[in-house]
Amino acid sequence: MTTTRPTRSDALRNRDAILDAALECLAVDPNASMADIAKAAGVGRVTVYGHFSSREQLLESVLVRTIDRSEAELAELDLEGDPLAALDRLVRRSWRIVDTFHRLLGAAEESLSNDRIIAHHAEPMARVRALIERGQREGVMRRDLSAEWLTSCFTALLHAAAGELRAGRLAEADADQVVAATVVSLLTARVA
Repeated sequence: MTTTRPTRSDALRNRDAILDAALECLAVDPNASMADIAKAAGVGRVTVYGHFSSREQLLESVLVRTIDRSEAELAELDLEGDPLAALDRLVRRSWRIVDTFHRLLGAAEESLSNDRIIAHHAEPMARVRALIERGQREGVMRRDLSAEWLTSCFTALLHAAAGELRAGRLAEADADQVVAATVVSLLTARVA
C-alpha cells in the first residue's frame, strides 16, 4: 500500500515564492528565464525545476493562479440590476485586472496553446456572456450579433486597452472612462 505524504511547509513556501517571483518577472519581461525567476524567488534553479518541470508548466501554473485570484475578485462584483450599469462596473474592474496581467498573458501565449489559455478563462468569460445574454433578452444590448462573438470582442477590447495604456497612447486619467464607453457602445450599437 502506498501513502501520499503531505507537502512540507517549506516546499509550499518555495512554490508560492516561485509563483510570486514568476508573476513579477514576467510582468517586467515576458521572456524571463527560469534562472531569472529562481533568483527573484531566492531559490536555486533545481528547486524551481523540482516544482515545475518546464517553463511552460510554470507559466501555466502562474496563469491559473492569477485567473483564480482575479475570478475570486470579480465574483464579488454586483452584476444585478440594470444590465448596462452592471456592464460598466464589470468593464471597469475587469480591464484593470487584464492591464495588470497583460504581459503574463503574452508570455503564456508564446508557450501555451490557445485552447489551453481559453480553457482557463472559461469561468470569467461565462460571467461576461451571461450578462450580455441578459442584456439582449432585456433589449438593451445588441441582438444582431451573438453573445459569444460580443464576449470575444469584450475580451479583445480589454487587452487592447491594456496595451495602449502601457504604450502611452491611452492616458491613465482617461482610461476607465474610455474603455467603459468603448465597450458599452460596442455592445449597445443597433439595439432594435
